[in-house]
Amino acid sequence: MVIFVALLALAGVVLLQLPSIATWFSQREYSQEIMGLNRESTSSDEARRQTALAEARTYNEQLTGAAVVAAGQRIPQAVEGASDEEYTRLLAADSTGLMARIKIPSIDVDLPIYHGTSDDVLEQGVGHLEGTALPVGGPTTHTVLTAHRGLAKAALFDNLDKVQAGDTFTVETWGEVLTYRVTETRVVKPDETQALYPVLGEDLATLVTCTPLGINTHRILVTGERVTPTPIGDVNAAGQDPTVPGFPWWAVWSALALTGITAYVVASSRVRKSASGAGRTKRRPAHAADDLV
Repeated sequence: MVIFVALLALAGVVLLQLPSIATWFSQREYSQEIMGLNRESTSSDEARRQTALAEARTYNEQLTGAAVVAAGQRIPQAVEGASDEEYTRLLAADSTGLMARIKIPSIDVDLPIYHGTSDDVLEQGVGHLEGTALPVGGPTTHTVLTAHRGLAKAALFDNLDKVQAGDTFTVETWGEVLTYRVTETRVVKPDETQALYPVLGEDLATLVTCTPLGINTHRILVTGERVTPTPIGDVNAAGQDPTVPGFPWWAVWSALALTGITAYVVASSRVRKSASGAGRTKRRPAHAADDLV
């Protein structure tokens, strides 16, 4: 029984550490992706950078629709205005579809943004919703960015529900820094789509994720309006490499706990075997005496 309890404790330690292990590796991967994006942005000549931004703005001007949150879908769906090939080429920093970076200081988010919102993309980071404005700003634009909550291997938009009006978030795209101040947070039903449409003259960005956590019947929408001019602090912070997760001390403590529990199990097993052997030795004379009667 003692060994069984110890084994349960051992399994409990392992299970408790799994989310921390997965999150640590994911955050390290996100940091590497962002550092690669920074290198690509800084190594590109000014002409290439300006061309990439100009093409994205032209794409935005040609958009005829917006996004809808369809019933039965976990994420918004695009009203597309360009071919997939053209879309995936715009702002592409590499072959993975990496295009930009989003930082939400109030909930300690620093994540890469990719083209599209496929399942594969949303396993990697934040997805830009095709058919909405690319994240380069401009009047009458509305960028929609979406990410998972409650993903087992990473914390993406898990705490988006904690963002409040007045908080800011920034999007860095090819050397451009766009700061948005949150003007509204809301929870909508799947058929409430009007909040994702452009507003004449306004430069908007909306962050989307599912709620309640694990049930996903509604959507959290966090909408921000562009701050101009961009705050000098955000300009100075642009292009800085993210903080790479440090040494995983939790792994050391987990290893110590596992070692202790394992040693306890082994020691308990040896004690039980010794006690059992001693009992058999003491009973032998009694059996022998019985045989002589």
